[in-house]
Amino acid sequence: MREMDLDGFDRKILALLQADASLTTAQLAGAVALSPSQCSRRRIALEAAGLIAGYRAELDAHLLGYGVEAFSRVTLAAHSETVVDDIAGFFDALPEVRMAYTLTGDADYLLHVQVRSLDELASFVHRRLLPHPMVAQVRSDIVLQRVGRPKGVPI
Repeated sequence: MREMDLDGFDRKILALLQADASLTTAQLAGAVALSPSQCSRRRIALEAAGLIAGYRAELDAHLLGYGVEAFSRVTLAAHSETVVDDIAGFFDALPEVRMAYTLTGDADYLLHVQVRSLDELASFVHRRLLPHPMVAQVRSDIVLQRVGRPKGVPI
C-alpha cells in the first residue's frame, strides 16, 4: 500500500494506533466510525503493507534506573562494505545502544545511548566502543533534560 492509497479511515487508524497501540479493535472501530470487522480488515492490511511495523510499550528508562542518556558520534577507522555490515551488527548487539544512525558530516554514526550512570557511560565508551578495531573516534554529548515526549510520524 503506497502512501497515496491511504484514505481518511486508514490515516485515522494509523494516528490512533500511533498514539495508543493498546486500543482494541472495538475501540478503534468506534473512534473511526467503522464496523469492527471493517476496522480489523484495514488494520491487517496496514500491517501487511508494512505501514505498522510493530507494537510496543513505551517504558520510562529513568524510572527503571537508566538515568543517563547520551548521543555518541562515532568515526570509523576505515570504510568498506564489510566494515559497514560488521559495525552495524556490533552496534545492534550493544544493549546500551537504543538506536544507531548513519550520518553525513564529520562522524559516520550517531548512537543514542541509555545507561545507569556516568561511570557506566565512561565504561561503555572506553571499554566497548573505543577498543573496537573499526572505531577511530567517539565524541559523546550527555542529555541534560528531555524536552517533550517522542513524537510519531505526522499523519
